[in-house]
Amino acid sequence: MLRGSSLAKLDEKGRLKLPAAFQGVARAEVRIRLTSSRAFAETRFGSIRWTCGCASKSDSRARRRSNPSVMRFKNAVNYFGQSSPMDAQGRILIHPLLRDRADVRGEVVVLGQQDFLEVWNRTVFEERLHADPLTDADLGALSDLGI
Repeated sequence: MLRGSSLAKLDEKGRLKLPAAFQGVARAEVRIRLTSSRAFAETRFGSIRWTCGCASKSDSRARRRSNPSVMRFKNAVNYFGQSSPMDAQGRILIHPLLRDRADVRGEVVVLGQQDFLEVWNRTVFEERLHADPLTDADLGALSDLGI
């Protein structure tokens, strides 16, 4: 279970040293799949299911392949995504395209989101927290969901 947050830094080569709190879980998975601003353990990423409410499996596959939203998602994931092994020092390389897209350089925040990690530019993340804070309405919605 990945929870909490840690500050980290990318080195000059674009490698992220995973914070110690997350290394044990990530090391057990051996390879990390990086997409957008998220880092998934390979086994988690492989479990994404392309589902829709279609009548038959062949109909479902055809509709998924032709769905523009699915194609945009797959294009983005495959363009920015990559698998990266963790080295002996607990570092993973973040691909240059992904670093540019997510604007992750220097100081970042690594968030545990239960079964995946998110890596954010620290300044951008803190600005987002300030601009879109957790509200009483959010707390009510979370309560309605049993959270």
